[in-house]
Amino acid sequence: MLAKNQKISKGFRTCKPAAGIQTLSQRQQEHLRNTMAVGKNKRISKGKKGGKKKTVDPFSKKDWYDIKAPTVFNTRNVGKTLVSRTQGTKIASEGLKHRVFEINLAELQGGDEDQAFRKIRLRAEDVQGKNVLTNFWGMDFTTDKLRSLVRKWQTLIEAHVDVKTTDSYTLRMFCIGFTKRRPNQVKRTCYAQSSQVKQIRRKMREIMVNQASSCDLKELVSKFIPESIGKEIEKATSSIFPLQNVFIRKVKILKAPKFDLGKLMEVHGDYKEDLGTKIERPAEDVAMETETEIFHLVVI
Repeated sequence: MLAKNQKISKGFRTCKPAAGIQTLSQRQQEHLRNTMAVGKNKRISKGKKGGKKKTVDPFSKKDWYDIKAPTVFNTRNVGKTLVSRTQGTKIASEGLKHRVFEINLAELQGGDEDQAFRKIRLRAEDVQGKNVLTNFWGMDFTTDKLRSLVRKWQTLIEAHVDVKTTDSYTLRMFCIGFTKRRPNQVKRTCYAQSSQVKQIRRKMREIMVNQASSCDLKELVSKFIPESIGKEIEKATSSIFPLQNVFIRKVKILKAPKFDLGKLMEVHGDYKEDLGTKIERPAEDVAMETETEIFHLVVI
């Protein structure tokens, strides 16, 4: 049996406090709870952890550098590139070296739209001042140009070869060509036999090896631009089967020699760092400078 002053609440038996024990008011209990919580957890008084951080613009810590193309191309100033400023052991020039830039040949040749289907890759070799000196690092065709060449009723012939230039660059060159109809041909198709395809492929390899191994990289790049190798292949294979649209479609550099600053400067020819223009000083300033020098001598 329970007394009148006792009641059951959710399984617990509660009683009135014993005589002599003071009870706290609701307000006092709440105050005590808050002060205890603040005392135990110091972050409550400080606010949320990881508050608003200062937003810093990442571009404020970066510098712009000019990209310089080799003298083989008409346009020397290709564009600009970003890099984080030198901070501690992280040097800006080291972050720029060996960056590869892909540029359209039309832009490098001063806006010649006939060359727009070629993509030239240039690699950053050295940094001088605010200029990044680059060298040739590969070539490729745009996808739309390759798709436009492939058609029905003709044979596609491809060949690739690894060659070494006189300045110890190892390249892999890819050649592509298509058969064409002979003059006064009535037949709609112009398919080459497998034996003729093998002969043409052998001829392609021979010409590519002869052209690349007899010159350095700079001269070889100057042959790629007007497509002189493709024209020579077309001429040499005309006795086997007439060809059309013969191109060196891709060039990859497999191995490059050890970096040589002298050779890089040869590639860039008349490169000079922009140091500003010389300004003549007024005659009054020169006269004042000589007077101060004389005064110093007298004092000494």
